[in-house]
Amino acid sequence: MVVKGESSLAITFSAMVRTLSATDQVAIEEAVAVLKGGGIIVYPTDTVYGLGALAEDDEAVRRVFAVKGRAADKALPLLIGEASDAEKIAAQVPAAARKLMERFWPGGLTIVFSKSPSFKSLALGGSDTVALRLPDHPLLREIIRGAGGPITGTSANRSGLGAPLTCGEALEQVGHAVDLALDDGPCPGGIESTVVDITKDPPLLLRQGAISREQIESLLGTTMAVPAAPKV
Repeated sequence: MVVKGESSLAITFSAMVRTLSATDQVAIEEAVAVLKGGGIIVYPTDTVYGLGALAEDDEAVRRVFAVKGRAADKALPLLIGEASDAEKIAAQVPAAARKLMERFWPGGLTIVFSKSPSFKSLALGGSDTVALRLPDHPLLREIIRGAGGPITGTSANRSGLGAPLTCGEALEQVGHAVDLALDDGPCPGGIESTVVDITKDPPLLLRQGAISREQIESLLGTTMAVPAAPKV
């Protein structure tokens, strides 16, 4: 395991990452200990397997970017343990966001908020917004609560490759560089979360995923915008 506070950003390689069944009685305790110790974990969710570090641990977040091969200015979404955590991280929770949270949390919807000035994390890539999700996975929510803060909610894959639906698929891509993996079998959702930016008016659909565009538009009573296609 990487000890918190080390200055080196080198990825730690190991012959075999320690893997626990999510049903193991010590799984939560071990995962919390790794996160608090500055480590990173592979964990199951309701959508796909994720790669987690405490969002406010700069060294651990740098490791996540390095493991994924992802540019540090490309923000990572965060997972929270309670819906009320959004109030502490976001500058405000607009009425539209509350509707979405009440209907689709916990679940496969990531909501982009304006961030609170008091919340700081390298995971945000320098952005003044933050993408939050409350996962529909009780064990994972307990881990996040035990760790004491949000964790990175990015999929456990190398950038550009497919999101893993099993622990084995995740370890094939990032297992050489993580400190602990929790195996809960195939993810029930099998598709990444939908991402909606509610800092825009109308809300902006950044990624179609587990929650359909139609469900969101029906709830909000508005047509969402979509990003313009890049010019070729």
